[in-house]
Parts: sequence; C-alpha cells; structure tokens
Amino acid sequence: MLRITDQDQRIILEGEMGMAQAREALAELKSRAASLPGPEVEIDLAQLRRIDSAGVAVLNELIEWGRLNNRTILLQHSPDQLREAFKLFSTEAASTDTQVDAGGFFYRLGNGMVNVWESVKVFLYLIADAAYFSMVGLFNRRGIRKGEFINQAVLIGVNALPIIALISFLIGFILALQSAAQLRQFGAAIYVADLIAISMTREMGPLITAIMFAGRSGSAIAAELATMVVTEETDALRSMALHPTRYVLVPKIYAISITMPLLTIISVVIGIFGAMVIGFVYLGIGIKPFYQEVLTVLFFRDIVTGLVKSLIFAWIIVLVGAYYGLSVKGGSEGVGRVTTAAVVASIFWVILADSILGLIFYFGQGLEY
Repeated sequence: MLRITDQDQRIILEGEMGMAQAREALAELKSRAASLPGPEVEIDLAQLRRIDSAGVAVLNELIEWGRLNNRTILLQHSPDQLREAFKLFSTEAASTDTQVDAGGFFYRLGNGMVNVWESVKVFLYLIADAAYFSMVGLFNRRGIRKGEFINQAVLIGVNALPIIALISFLIGFILALQSAAQLRQFGAAIYVADLIAISMTREMGPLITAIMFAGRSGSAIAAELATMVVTEETDALRSMALHPTRYVLVPKIYAISITMPLLTIISVVIGIFGAMVIGFVYLGIGIKPFYQEVLTVLFFRDIVTGLVKSLIFAWIIVLVGAYYGLSVKGGSEGVGRVTTAAVVASIFWVILADSILGLIFYFGQGLEY
C-alpha cells in the first residue's frame, strides 16, 4: 500500500510504490504538487520501503511535469535499498540525488572544486591508459583489431583531405590578398611570399588543420565512444577481457598521429599555392620568384615547429573527444550533448596549447622566432 501526505513544502511517500499504485499515485502527486506554493516541491522518500520500475517512472514523469510547469521537484532522503532501483530504472539524473542543498557561496565553490578535481583525475587516468596501451601496442598487437589502423587513417585523415585542402587554399588566398593591399603601398609586394610562408608553416597550417579535425574527427570520436557507453558495448568489451581504451582508442591515436602532420604539410603547401595565385594574378609576381622567396625565408625550424604543433594538437583532439565520449550520461540526448562539448573543448584546448607552444618556441630560440 502507498500513503501520500503533504507537510509544508514536502510530499511524503510511505509504504510501497509499484505497478498497482502507479496510475493513482501519479495523479495524486501532480495534484498535491500543484496545490503547494513556491517554485520547489520536495518529495520525501525516507519512509518508502519498496519501489519498482513503474514507481521510478512515476517519479520521472513527475519531474518532467515540474519542468513543464516551472516547478522544481526535489527527491530527498532516499533509503539505501531504493538507490539501486533509481540507478537501474531512472532516466533522470535528479532521481539519484538524494540530498539537494544549494548551500552558500563557499559550499558551491567547494563543490565546484571537487567536481573539477574528479574530472581532472578521470582525464589523467585516460591519458595514462592511452599512453601505456599506445606504447604496448607498438610491440604487442593483442587486443587491437587487425586492420583498424588503416581503417581509422582513412576515416580520420584521407577523408578529411578535400575540406582541409579547400580551406587552406582559401586562407592562403585571402591572407595574401589582404596583405598585398598594404605591402604594395611600400613597393614590397614580393614580401607577401615571406608573410604567407612563415604564417602558414608556423601557425595557420597546424591551426587550421587542428580546428577542422576537432570539428570533424573529434566529434566523431566523442559520438562513437558515447554511443558505445550508452549501448553498453564498452561493458561487453570488458566482459571479454578487452580494454576499451586499447581496443577502440589506440588505433585512433595511431591514425591521427600519422595523418595530422601529413595533412598539416599538405595544408601549408596548398595555402602557399593560394598565395602564389594572388601573387601571379594580382601583384604580377612570377611563379619562380615567388617560389625562390619562399625557400629563402623558410628554415628547418619553421617546419619542425609546425609539425610539433600538429602532433600535440592531434593528441589533444583525440583525448578530449575520448574523455567526453566515455563520460556520457543520459542516453541519446547525452550523446549529442557530449559531442558538442567535445568539439568546443577541443578547439579551446588547441588554441590554448597553440599559445603556450608559440611562447615556448619564441623564447626558446633567443627571440628570433
């Protein structure tokens, strides 16, 4: 039997809530919640002895009803024996939060710091697993699908070539066009080649490629892993003694580590070619003088700088995508949420890493960078 009473801003549930009581319980809970004043309604579960999937569905429906009616439904004081039922049947994260306390500023600050620290620990564990299995995988292929490296290299790298080539050409084209308008005033049009060669090699080539990878491949990695978590494929892998990081993530790390530097080189070359088109058509600079000027201004350290950046960006993209994909919650809606978050976070960390690497290379070369 289920007994429902209310006191102040609380609705108290006593007894058992199962299939037999579900329909009547939902109607009465909505009625009592609607009659209570204030934006928040507490559901006290301390005296609820048993609940099944139908009872959990009733509470989920009540929470959704509260959202639609601008009311916050708080489930509190859930006994330990009921938490497994909430965890198993509930689609609402709020259903498992038994003690909701907004607290003051310091409470929220401390809670935020704890959440950040937990996220950092999970990410560090992921980095450790990825680094370990990537090194082990070079010598022992057990636990990695045969041919998966080639498959991932095609999906991540080869299929991205057309869009990266197009964007790189347009970036080089526009940069040359905008800078030529200023340099022509000083009779220094030939230095467009210097500007584009250095900027594409050191900065724009790796950055453009990384941003395109973050939007294209980073989102795909996050969505794939999130779907595997939601459909419990990762649990199935563990049950077969296969580590998800080694089985799924390591081939992606290998593939992106190889293809991204190569695509960065292609991006740089095509970007310079786009600038060469402007130099030939708009500035009257011959192809040979433009090419010779590029070779004059470029040094080996410029190429190394771009390749190092591209490799670090590649690791950031794959690890951030994997972190968000493996931390998904909430079914198909959660997959879309973490995919978006992975793209935004990847681009942010790529730009931050680019700034830090730029400072390191600049001061590391005696202010000659």
